[in-house]
Amino acid sequence: MVAFLGMGLLGSNFVRAMINKGGQVQVWNRTFSKAAALEQYGAKAFPEVIDAVKGATIVHLTLKDDASVDEVLAKAEPGLMAGATIIDHTTTSAQGAIDRTRQWGQKGFTYLHAPVFMGPPNALDSTGTMLVSGDQAVIARFEPALAKMTGKVLNFGTETGKAAAMKLLGNLFLVTLTGGLTDTLAFAKSVHISMDEINMLFDTWNPAGMVPARLKRMTSGNYSSPSWELSMARKDTRLMMEAASQGSLTIIPAIAAKMDKYIAEGHGGDDWTVIAKDAVPK
Repeated sequence: MVAFLGMGLLGSNFVRAMINKGGQVQVWNRTFSKAAALEQYGAKAFPEVIDAVKGATIVHLTLKDDASVDEVLAKAEPGLMAGATIIDHTTTSAQGAIDRTRQWGQKGFTYLHAPVFMGPPNALDSTGTMLVSGDQAVIARFEPALAKMTGKVLNFGTETGKAAAMKLLGNLFLVTLTGGLTDTLAFAKSVHISMDEINMLFDTWNPAGMVPARLKRMTSGNYSSPSWELSMARKDTRLMMEAASQGSLTIIPAIAAKMDKYIAEGHGGDDWTVIAKDAVPK
């Protein structure tokens, strides 16, 4: 028997997929109606989390944050089977994942943090990516079942908490990408570029394909053979800010300030990716 706690869009679709594959799932959500809605697909809903986990050898969670995970697990603990496994798909801090792995291990339970890169449709279709790290024996035992939930499991090794850090890294990229696109749209609005014109450009010119090469250049440590000099890139950011409506750009002014720092340090003639020099992991 499996229990699943947290019936948001992701959790509820995970449950539906499990049921579609023949699984029996007990569900709970803070707002009971969201759990009860899964009964039409074959789930058994409980208004109290302590009852939802009774008889379950595996308990999955998709909650909000570290605090909600700790709160819900504390309430569920009296109902947990001895030796049950807790698999937490919540996006949390790395330290939280480390602490819970230790704390629940000391109580005789297995805790595995397994965050995901996937949306609700992926959860229903069992497509996407799940991240794991830590005890490799535990991962080996559960990886086949986890792969059936997502299609792909990325194992980041023995360091507990690394999967949590990798999930935050990925989300950081998505946040900054969306912030950059927001600046792009704000600039377009200021200079009267239409969405049709933006789409025409990106339908032909796809910068997403540049990411691997750009990352390699940024982390190479060699910025002395520029394809775009930092001083010229800074000139373009000035033109962007001058053309955009006052206060409409968020990301570009911060990048311009970083460019100014490196120009002041004598890097104006280097490749503009030198602004990543001090950020590169050792």
